[in-house]
Amino acid sequence: MTSPSSIGAERLKRRMARGVEFLGSEVAILCGAMSWVSERHLVSAMSNAGGFGLIACGAMTPELLDQEIAATKALTSKPFGVNLITMHPQLFDLIDVCSRHQVSHVVLAGGLPPTGSLDAIKGNGAKLICFAPALALAKKLIRSGVDALVVEGMEAGGHIGPVSTSVLAQEILPEVAEQVPVFVAGGIGRGEAIAAYLDMGAAGVQLGTRFACATESIAHPNFKKAFFRANARDAVASVQIDPRLPVIPVRALKNAGTELFTAKQLEVAQSLNDGTVEMAEAQLQIEHYWAGALRRAVIDGDVEHGSLMAGQSVGMVTKEEPVADIIAQLMADAAHALEKRAA
Repeated sequence: MTSPSSIGAERLKRRMARGVEFLGSEVAILCGAMSWVSERHLVSAMSNAGGFGLIACGAMTPELLDQEIAATKALTSKPFGVNLITMHPQLFDLIDVCSRHQVSHVVLAGGLPPTGSLDAIKGNGAKLICFAPALALAKKLIRSGVDALVVEGMEAGGHIGPVSTSVLAQEILPEVAEQVPVFVAGGIGRGEAIAAYLDMGAAGVQLGTRFACATESIAHPNFKKAFFRANARDAVASVQIDPRLPVIPVRALKNAGTELFTAKQLEVAQSLNDGTVEMAEAQLQIEHYWAGALRRAVIDGDVEHGSLMAGQSVGMVTKEEPVADIIAQLMADAAHALEKRAA
């Protein structure tokens, strides 16, 4: 007779089968790409533990990405992916770097894939994953040929959209989950939530905040302590100052850096008024600001003036623990939740 615990584990395995097959990992849990945090150590640890790590390319040059991929491959033989930002001025050079290294999965974040980028990625055999913050966009991306989607709600850390994860999942999963694998992200901190989204048709999930303070994360001890002290209400979204400047909101722990970003937006808006910068350059200035502010917090440990990007699940991050332990706990809780539903 099958034991109750194995019933839950078996149900979980079946629900994750599609995501596991797509990723080539042991479990369908991606570690969200977090600039300065999702580098060789955390990415390789994630993949070695059975999950799927993603290098956060962010503002890296092609040379730096080349080094990072090579260093990650030296630490793991398991599959991992690279997250690229669509507005990067050297996007196609970065795609070439991924192709040379035969990176199996590329994630494009920050908007619709630019003309030619989809073919450039898929033409070399890589699987393409894109973010879909709305149903219409999800359908458009599928028509264009993407291989999988990430549906990320506003509870997530870093750049966010305006709609909650639970609403997006209800809206998008029934419509498109049969066509391509869909991974749900934003505000997920426990296995029970993973089980719920899998039951709704998700192929897997993506978590960032939960792994930011893993033992293998190179984030500064001050950065990790700030997460341990924080609760969900401390992770707030930035405010757009000028409607002409389409700044994507960023969710981070509130500190003096939050006010510095407001000042930066005013400065860039003034430059637009003066005609000293074009809109594209203005947006790049904002992106470079975030990259620098995040580095100050993650690498230098300046948790007062740097950016502490965190999702609302930060209250569930209470201690430093190995990636493998985090995944094991998430999977055990998810299996237990599915076991209870089977009763």
